[in-house]
Amino acid sequence: MQLVDVSFRAGSDTWLHPFSLTLAEGVNVVLGATRAGKTTLLRILAGLERASAGRFLSRDRDLTGVPVRQRNVAMVYQQFINYPSFTVFENIASPLRVACMRDADVRSRVAVLAEMLHLSPFLSRYPAELSGGQQQRVALARALAKDAELLLLDEPLVNLDYKLREELRGELAQIFAERRTTVVYATTEPQEALQLGGHMHLLSEGRLLQSGPTLEVFHRPATLAAARAFSDPPLNVISASIDAPSGTVRLIDGSTLRLPPRVLARLPTSIDDVTLGLRPHQLTLTPHEGTECCLNGQLQLAEISGSETYVHIAAAGVSLIAQVPGVHRLMLGEPCTLYFDPADLYCFDRHGGLLFAAES
Repeated sequence: MQLVDVSFRAGSDTWLHPFSLTLAEGVNVVLGATRAGKTTLLRILAGLERASAGRFLSRDRDLTGVPVRQRNVAMVYQQFINYPSFTVFENIASPLRVACMRDADVRSRVAVLAEMLHLSPFLSRYPAELSGGQQQRVALARALAKDAELLLLDEPLVNLDYKLREELRGELAQIFAERRTTVVYATTEPQEALQLGGHMHLLSEGRLLQSGPTLEVFHRPATLAAARAFSDPPLNVISASIDAPSGTVRLIDGSTLRLPPRVLARLPTSIDDVTLGLRPHQLTLTPHEGTECCLNGQLQLAEISGSETYVHIAAAGVSLIAQVPGVHRLMLGEPCTLYFDPADLYCFDRHGGLLFAAES
C-alpha cells in the first residue's frame, strides 16, 4: 500500500503537507505529538476523509476517493466504541453477520478471538458491565473479526490506566505478529513505538520527517527534528564546534570536551556550528568504563518515577536531563557531574542534518 504526494487542507489550514510513504506488511507505527496529523492520515487511509491532493494505491487498485464501505478496512479509536445494546458476543460477531457467515463459523471465530483477548468469561455481558480495558478489548476483537486487509488503530490505549496499557501493548505486539495484515498504529509515545517495532513513519506538524524500520529510525534519525520527535524524555541538545585535529569540542558556555580517536575517526573534518545530541538514558551520575566525557553542573530538579530518577542539571549553558536507574535523593542546587560515553553522541549540522549517529 502506498500514499503518493498526499496532502490535506481544511480551509486555509494545512493539516498534512505533501508527502509519499509506503506501508509495509505488518506493523506500521505512526508516531507524532498531538496535532502532528496522525488521525487525519488514518482517516484518509480509512476513506473517512478524502485527501486534498495525491493518491492512495493498494496493490493493483487505486483507492483514491473510494468510500469507506467499499474498502476492506477496520478501525479502532481512542474511545471505547461498542454497540451498547449488544452483548460482547454479538459485538464481536457483528462484522461476521454482516458478511453473512454461517452461525457455526461465527461461534467458532468469536470463541477464538475471545480467547485471544481474554474475553471468554464476559461473552454474555453488555459493554456497560465491563471495565475500560475490557471494553477496548471488545472493540479490538470486533476489528480483528473483520479480518480486514488494513487495520487502523488511533491511539487505542490512551484512555486506559498505566497497568492496562502495558498489559495490552505487549499482547497487541504478539497478536499483530501472528496475523498477515497491514496494521497502522498511531501513538504519541516513543516507548510504545519501540515496543511495537515494525516500520516507523515519523510525523511533526503535518510533515513526514522520516520513514523506515523502527529501530533504524530510532538509532539513526535523519535530522535533529526526527531525533527530538523520537525521544522521551526529550533529547538533550548542546550547541558546539569541533576541532578534529586536536579532538576538542568547544561547547556554547566555553567549556571543552576531548573526543577519543574512535569517535574522531567518524568526523570528516573540523566543523563549526553543530548541535550535539544525547539521549537522557545515556547520561549517568557515576563514571564507569567507557564514560570518557563529563559535564559539570548544578542540580535543578530530581523527579522520582517508579524505579527511575529524572535528574535535571544546568550544565554547558543549557538544561540537561539524565534518566538514571534507581531512586536518588539529591539536594537542589548541589554540584553534580554527568558522565557519558562519547560514542553515544549524535551530531547535527547547522541545518539539522545528521553528521554522525551514536553507535547502536
